[in-house]
Amino acid sequence: MGLFVDILLSGVAQGMVFAAVALGLVLISRATGTINFAQGAMGMFTTFIAFSLLTHGVGYWPAFVAALAMGFVLGAVVERTLVRPLRGKPALNPVIVTIGLLIVLEGVAGSIWGNVARGFPAAFSQRGLVIGTTRVAFSHFDVFIVCAVAALVVAIVALFRWTDLGLRMRAAAFSPEVSQLLGVRVGRLFTLGWALACAAGSLAGLLVAPLSSFSPYYMDLNLVYGFTAAVLGGLLSPVGALVGGLVTGLAIAFVGGYVGPDLQPIAALALLLVVLMVRPQGLFGTTEVRRV
Repeated sequence: MGLFVDILLSGVAQGMVFAAVALGLVLISRATGTINFAQGAMGMFTTFIAFSLLTHGVGYWPAFVAALAMGFVLGAVVERTLVRPLRGKPALNPVIVTIGLLIVLEGVAGSIWGNVARGFPAAFSQRGLVIGTTRVAFSHFDVFIVCAVAALVVAIVALFRWTDLGLRMRAAAFSPEVSQLLGVRVGRLFTLGWALACAAGSLAGLLVAPLSSFSPYYMDLNLVYGFTAAVLGGLLSPVGALVGGLVTGLAIAFVGGYVGPDLQPIAALALLLVVLMVRPQGLFGTTEVRRV
């Protein structure tokens, strides 16, 4: 019973991390209609910036905020310089650009900071909490992850449901030509969408780094898990990303705990395949009907 509870709690903690990655994908998809496969690499790069600040004596929280700010700036720069010139081109072009950006960022990070794995400090203790006389596999840092991801979900839902800015962003992503004719500044909204999504990706990178071997490639597998979570929940649903992250985290945790950790990536890909076959729009998605 103790092993089951530990695996369950570990799955919840992992699931919230995957949800953080998925939320960045959902945010950029809702705001711009684009899938950013460089999301993890951009979060990695800004986390390395935070790591450099920490090694130069900057406090943890100033470095944390600086990484989020750099993610915001990096997202805006990428949209303006790499993505915007592709507007009106085939939808596959931005996807290919983001894959290329992933490779470039990982190469640049490796040349600056090296490819050696290292540790990244956590904001709070990573020792398991003590409940009664039992220590469980859920730490103060895991509590922080849950709170941070929950706050991000609330912020994204509030943005798109209850603000004029969110409504304009959704309209611009759905029909940029019509929105532009109605006076919506589509270009600025796309830039803002990329900036916010990459700031969310930076948050995910900061949450993942203390839990894994910190190197230029540490976000690659987490991007796969986050993408699985986003598709499972419905690629346009923040709440779906949260639920999808938890389901993915629990599935991976139980496979790793009872079968073997080497099969965890295969389990995630199998889960993604099942979702695409059974309910391709995701748990919280809706089926689009198009006239032809």
